[in-house]
Amino acid sequence: MDNFSTMIVGVGGQGTLLASRIIGTVAIKKKFDVKVSEVHGMSQRGGSVTTYIKYGRMIHSPLVEKGEADIILAFEKLEALRWTDYLKTDGMLVINDQEINHMPVITGKAKYPLDIVENVSRKYKNIIVLDAMSIAKECGNIKAVNSVLLGVMAAKTAIEKQIWDEAIREIVPEKLLKVNVAAFEAGYKAF
Repeated sequence: MDNFSTMIVGVGGQGTLLASRIIGTVAIKKKFDVKVSEVHGMSQRGGSVTTYIKYGRMIHSPLVEKGEADIILAFEKLEALRWTDYLKTDGMLVINDQEINHMPVITGKAKYPLDIVENVSRKYKNIIVLDAMSIAKECGNIKAVNSVLLGVMAAKTAIEKQIWDEAIREIVPEKLLKVNVAAFEAGYKAF
């Protein structure tokens, strides 16, 4: 396998870092060289959070350059728009159909952009948009959006589902495991 690059983009508190730990664990279980880098904005105040995960035979840096990401998991629509330049032309973009107002929108200095999905679809063809929050809610907890999105990603990669299941069971705290397993399964079966 060649090197594989993933980006997780979202807002603080959405579970992006847990998702990156699960992907990293999956890659380790497959005996790949793995590098993970987390970039925190004002994450505790709803700021942008970005995680780069690269795995393959030999990885020298975790950073993903523009046009290099095989998959971007966008936990929120504006973050999808903000980071699409990092996606390969034939890469996959998974978007949670959620809008979180950032500070300029809250203060009235800006408006939340309209038609984000339509604009991104003009350049990229491999896009999956889903209401991961509603799916997570049906599974028992809206905070399991990250597991829903991981399920979608897992279904679209060549890594065996069993490996993903094992990683989730190792990383997710016991008290949250049941809902996260259900959310992962729902995402896995969604497409």
